[in-house]
Amino acid sequence: MRLSPRWAPIMPAMLLALAVAACGAEPTVAAKDAATNAATNAPAGATEKKINTGPDQNRVRAKKVGAIAAQVPAPIAADGELAVGFSGQGAPPLGFLADDDTTYIGVETDIAQLVGDVLGLEVKPEITSWENLFVGAKSGKLEVVFNNVTVTEERKDVYDFATYRVDQLAWQVPKNSPIKAISKPADIAGLRVSVGSGTNQEKILLDWEKQNKDAGLKPAEIQYYTNYGDVLLALKSGRIQAYFGPNPSIAYNAAVSGDSRIAGTASGAGPDLQGLIAAMTKKDNGLVKPLNEALNTVIRNGKYKEVLDRWSLGNEAIPESQINPPGLPRQSS
Repeated sequence: MRLSPRWAPIMPAMLLALAVAACGAEPTVAAKDAATNAATNAPAGATEKKINTGPDQNRVRAKKVGAIAAQVPAPIAADGELAVGFSGQGAPPLGFLADDDTTYIGVETDIAQLVGDVLGLEVKPEITSWENLFVGAKSGKLEVVFNNVTVTEERKDVYDFATYRVDQLAWQVPKNSPIKAISKPADIAGLRVSVGSGTNQEKILLDWEKQNKDAGLKPAEIQYYTNYGDVLLALKSGRIQAYFGPNPSIAYNAAVSGDSRIAGTASGAGPDLQGLIAAMTKKDNGLVKPLNEALNTVIRNGKYKEVLDRWSLGNEAIPESQINPPGLPRQSS
């Protein structure tokens, strides 16, 4: 869902503002000691789920697989550690600070842990900025990045990818909004909407706008905000009627706050391609194959599902990890 993310803090006392988005520059709010529902678009009958946001995570663990561990390139395996990059800004439930404001937790850290377990390596978290994740991976300082990074054709020139989630966007509306569903361009005609500037979701939204214009429909009024807290305030006050951003963050926030809901979802890659989130490593360093095999191991043995369900992201599961699949198209210069 992104071309580059960032966000800022905000929110009520019990919420800790953090941010990230692998697909787009959108902020997100983490809740402390909050009971959250999986996703606001969960199936009928879904029950509330208490999510552990404390520092003692009791993570789901996997067993080492010797045949896969043996494939890890010697320079990476030598110190017994796997240097994993995460963004210093956080987007729950992907990656964010626990209640102690120190421990980095989330679905990304849990999946990285599973992979480290299968490879027989101790996960060494490296917290940095979004931009430095790419710099670090390119230099080899970061041996792998688990940070909601979407596969793109341009990125594949420099990095190798092993997929582990679908890249999904969502439309967030106030809980009591008369908007029932947003699934096609005509659904936003005449609405006041917000999206992160410079993100892939903005590209999709602008394409919808063009389609509406060609169809003679009323244009939407697009508003941009620097951080997610301002987006939420705009939704609450009625300055905007809908927000288009990363599904995981919106689902988490909607569940925690209880005052908004998801009115629709879409592929982060647009209508013609299902976007995919992947572990990113330096191109041709020899690590992508063991990463891929480790991910497929935990997909098959159920540990992967345990992690996604733990963070209420089961609807973003993939049946199999792929190496360097088709990514978001190249940007025209």
